[in-house]
Amino acid sequence: MKRLLLLTMLLGMLLPSACGGANDQANTPTGNFEDPAPNTSAGTENVGEQVSVASGSYIRVSPDELQVMLEDKNFPLVNTHIPFEGDIPGTDLSIPYNEIDQNLGLLPTDMDARIVLYCRTGRMSTEGAGTLVGLGYTNVWELEGGMIAWEEEGLPLEGV
Repeated sequence: MKRLLLLTMLLGMLLPSACGGANDQANTPTGNFEDPAPNTSAGTENVGEQVSVASGSYIRVSPDELQVMLEDKNFPLVNTHIPFEGDIPGTDLSIPYNEIDQNLGLLPTDMDARIVLYCRTGRMSTEGAGTLVGLGYTNVWELEGGMIAWEEEGLPLEGV
């Protein structure tokens, strides 16, 4: 089902541009994803561990911390794992970790907006987080241990 959704989204991006006159806003996920201030919305003060990369940093959170963040969700939750092996409830997008830079039109245009990534084990989302930071995003978050750590905490997955 998620593959069909991703294919539909990709076709939706390509078809209007092939016909001339694509609207950049048409492919933006719905919802209030513009975070008013980095790392300060309800339930996320002093949450996670800052991870430094060559071009900046991102925040790595535990499954319990992400679960609290999802209670007052104001960010896109992005599954970066390929191939598809399920989703954390509340997932907005599936973007392969190695295609993040090719799918920026699906993400908030505000480079300071919070974006949370995850994958199956954490390896792919770590690479995706580094890519986003390298592109200038300043409020990138990543789930430590991915869906495996999420399941180990007794939390559900969808589509498996």
